[in-house]
Amino acid sequence: MTPKIAIIGSGPTGIYTLKGLVGKSEPLSITVFESESDPGKGTPYHPALNDRAMLSNIASIELPPVCETLMQWLLRQTDEELQRFGVERASIDEREFYPRVVLGEFLYAQFLQLLNIGRSNGHTIEVKASHRVADIELRPTDIRLSVKAPDGESLEFAFDHVVMATGHDFPETTEIKPGYYVSPWPAPVLKSIKPCKVGILGTSLSGIDALITVATAHGSFLLDEQGDLQYHALPDTEGLHVTMMSRKGVLPEADFYGEIPYRPLQFCTETAIQNLIATRRHDLLNAVFELFKAELVFCDPEYASHIGLSQLTVETIAKAYFHDRETTPPFAWAARNLAEAEANKVRKYTVEWRYAILRMHEVIALAIPHLNEKDLERFHTYFKTVFVDDYATVPHASIRRLLALHRAGKLDILALGNESDIDNKAVERGAVVHSNGNSLQFYAFIDATGQHTLSARDIPFPTLKKQGVVLKATTTTASSMVSVDDQFVRTGGIDLDDKFRPIFHDNLTNQLYCGSIAFLLHKLPFVQGITSARDIGYTVSQAILETIATPALEVA
Repeated sequence: MTPKIAIIGSGPTGIYTLKGLVGKSEPLSITVFESESDPGKGTPYHPALNDRAMLSNIASIELPPVCETLMQWLLRQTDEELQRFGVERASIDEREFYPRVVLGEFLYAQFLQLLNIGRSNGHTIEVKASHRVADIELRPTDIRLSVKAPDGESLEFAFDHVVMATGHDFPETTEIKPGYYVSPWPAPVLKSIKPCKVGILGTSLSGIDALITVATAHGSFLLDEQGDLQYHALPDTEGLHVTMMSRKGVLPEADFYGEIPYRPLQFCTETAIQNLIATRRHDLLNAVFELFKAELVFCDPEYASHIGLSQLTVETIAKAYFHDRETTPPFAWAARNLAEAEANKVRKYTVEWRYAILRMHEVIALAIPHLNEKDLERFHTYFKTVFVDDYATVPHASIRRLLALHRAGKLDILALGNESDIDNKAVERGAVVHSNGNSLQFYAFIDATGQHTLSARDIPFPTLKKQGVVLKATTTTASSMVSVDDQFVRTGGIDLDDKFRPIFHDNLTNQLYCGSIAFLLHKLPFVQGITSARDIGYTVSQAILETIATPALEVA
């Protein structure tokens, strides 16, 4: 009997999973369910959910090829198509950044190519657009899906393997009360915001996305005679002023030049981390931090001396890392950092400390699932932010837009500090922000803090939740780290094996794969973006093919 596989979601994770399945294996029956009407684009890149001015923060050279690279696909487009995308042919480059909707078009084209490849290789592939999976039930030998069809009819399906590739989890209703938005998506909703005092929680790319969406509804960005970007407000928009805010009140840095593929690390290597996992469980995070320090000293001794690295701990590294930025006016820092990043890109010059931290984050991630309860909390509270800030740099164009808005008197930055309160109940519209002894009222307020970590209780499938097979991830307690009989606590996320399958002991099929980003962040904190989607898709597709080749493994 032909193995039946369901992929829930046709964004990047679903696409890379499909890529891994459609090669020349035995014939498969694959069904792709997509809640949107046009599959293959992915929520973060869908034209109905994103403003055309929103930029992605992954360059072509970093984007894993599907059937071709992003640059190859762009170069074969007609001039008319490129004009529609807002891309100049002369500017196409492997290190260039493009609007989110352009990545959506690229992914859609790759999705169609995969469908053709799969069918030519003998697979049966069906794509069900506008079909929302409402429930999942594990059974002894298969998995039942309940699906809402476009006409509202409830449909039932049974599959041997099911992949949850639902990617980002965005709320269905964005404006939960007048002027208060819990997400910057879908972006067209933000276009309705009038010229008023707008607050945006979050200064990362998601916050910048929200800012640019609002700003382009009331003006435009144009180059002046000197080639500098300026913001020109439309008439009668004098009331527009945006305050972006975060705990530290710092802006992300501009994308920095680094060699790709990565240069090998010298001290904080995968082998060294694996050795620590095997031999240093009682103080794993501290041991990992020593490798981090050794690598940073080796790569950039001047920077290590500047921040006093030898005296730093897991608890104090972030304070030292952010110190210069926090003590410099944010737009002064942004202008200086942009000039440096642009010059380095032209010279192909690498700032070694930034590059070292970038290369280390994926290696250090290997240790996170092995941390005890106390160290896992220490990592998330103190250490993680250094890596997230380093790899979450933004396109140079994004920084230019921020500076243009600030020069136009339309933008400022607020550092909330550790004690702040956002109250959306005391006002009819928007919210009031209480911080540092001051209160600021915003007539529109947008929470743009990005994807939040979800746990077992957030699973949207009632039967699956009722079955009790999706549990919070387990972490060893600190007190049991050196004992023979380990004791475990459940700390968050979802308890998955190395193939992304829920871990349970019931006599049910174990061929459900959770590739949904929000449920993985607890133990895989750097699982973000298209490169992670590629990794998840590859792991899941290979696990399915291996299981099909050895049917005895299908039941837990």
